Amino acid sequence: MKIKENRGITLISLIVTIIVLMIIAGITIYNGKSTITQAQLEGLRTNMLLIQAKAKEYVEEVNFEMGPSKDETKKQEAIQKIYINEVGLKKADDASLNISIPQGSGIDLSACYYVTKEALAYMGLDKIEIDEDEKEAYLIQFNEDEAKVVDIYNTLGYKGVYSLSGLEQIEE
Repeated sequence: MKIKENRGITLISLIVTIIVLMIIAGITIYNGKSTITQAQLEGLRTNMLLIQAKAKEYVEEVNFEMGPSKDETKKQEAIQKIYINEVGLKKADDASLNISIPQGSGIDLSACYYVTKEALAYMGLDKIEIDEDEKEAYLIQFNEDEAKVVDIYNTLGYKGVYSLSGLEQIEE
């Protein structure tokens, strides 16, 4: 009777197995990075949409406060009372805020209000985290003449896009 010797796996089968495992790992890592990037984009977009919804509420509150009057002084008083005194927004072009705007972002600070942590808490959005180490800031651009929210900005942005309107056009 002849006994067959077991020699284990061959070198070629071991190499093939390792190559297959490396391909599977590469695909998994690529898909994982893509999923994480997509989640970051959606998180930023969601935060900006929440801020936009609250900002629209305050625009309506200013309109209500003014009533049918088109008096510019009354409008500025209502804006001061609600945006700044009540909500806690700050004019973004205030030099003391030290806001860092990326080159080519298209953000006009003179038309924007800076959303402070206190303002986020007042809005009920205190779960939105701001990375102060990276000098992240959310800005609301109002068109005070037409009493509407024009856009929401994030100074860190996403792949060179800083506005909510720009993020909504990104398909990934």
